[in-house]
Amino acid sequence: MQGHGYGPPAQRPPHPAVLISLRVLFVAVGILSLGFLAWVLPLRLAAVTRRPLDWALFVAALLLDGLGLALVGSEPGDDITTARGYTGLYLLLGILVAATVYYLVAEIRHYARRNQAFRAQRGIPAQQPPAPGAPAYGYPGPAAPYAAPAAPVAPPAPAAPPHTPVPGPPLPHRPAPARIDQVRAELDELSDYLRKQDGQHEGGR
Repeated sequence: MQGHGYGPPAQRPPHPAVLISLRVLFVAVGILSLGFLAWVLPLRLAAVTRRPLDWALFVAALLLDGLGLALVGSEPGDDITTARGYTGLYLLLGILVAATVYYLVAEIRHYARRNQAFRAQRGIPAQQPPAPGAPAYGYPGPAAPYAAPAAPVAPPAPAAPPHTPVPGPPLPHRPAPARIDQVRAELDELSDYLRKQDGQHEGGR
């Protein structure tokens, strides 16, 4: 029995920078043309996805853009003054907004599925979000809290022996100066004189 065989190999999606540049370019074309070229966005999407729905949306956007352009162009002057002109203008702006949003969402999803299929065919594991607290690939982990290095502890110094004063030679006894003896003698004489005066006062009474 024959097996089912293998499907066509999945092509590597373009680089994300290329996709972003193309999206910016097509959206800018639609906005700068004030919606006259809004059909370019579904055309780009249909060419990428190749789905019948996207081709049908491209045709619808092209027809509505043509209708809006015809209504605006039917104005008699350069300015929009009639309800018909305003209807065409609002139609162009509405198509621009709808085409821009649908184009961006659909193309981003398309390339996300394509990238997933390419990884599955090549056996590349899907990228898992990093666990809380775990550093992402290519980025350093959280810095450890800074701890100041411990200061070296100096060994205890040996205690100095207690200082014992050394007794010196006895000081020689100096004799009292002669002035002190003279003062003592004068005080003794003054005491005797005062005693005599006290005796005379008592005898006179």
